[in-house]
Amino acid sequence: MKEIGIFYGSTMGETEEAAEMIADVIGKDKAEVYNVGSVTVDEVEKYDKLIFGSSTWGLGELQDDWDTFIEKLKTLDLSNKKVALFGLGDQAMYSDTFVDAMGIIYDVVKEKGAEVIGGVLADDYDFNHSEALINDAFVGLPLDNNSQGDLTEERIRNWVDDLLKAF
Repeated sequence: MKEIGIFYGSTMGETEEAAEMIADVIGKDKAEVYNVGSVTVDEVEKYDKLIFGSSTWGLGELQDDWDTFIEKLKTLDLSNKKVALFGLGDQAMYSDTFVDAMGIIYDVVKEKGAEVIGGVLADDYDFNHSEALINDAFVGLPLDNNSQGDLTEERIRNWVDDLLKAF
């Protein structure tokens, strides 16, 4: 079995693409990628190292597949697991709800006892508000393919380097 489970929800394909990029940087021999729209919580329970990703929709809402999956996640004990988060959003168009979905998932995994790793400083982002921000740092990796798409690959590489040390 691979040691890291990457779970994403994607409507337009961008979050799926980011999940695959993260898996490529980690190494396909170490990471398995799952779509939360077609997976059970049993798959989550197999891993002690987890990465969850979602885009933010509407005014700070979870991606549709996450709406259902987050309820399943609430039934798990994550106390012996390390969890990293990534989120996609648009800091220009949705500056008041930038990557809020990542913050929603963070609240659940923290409540369920997970150790959350992989926070990112907010210095290189330009937004008004985010539910994923705690003390000038995001709870995970924010990606903005609309305003800063040219930075996505580098951000993923740097973040994964940090994650692998923390995992």
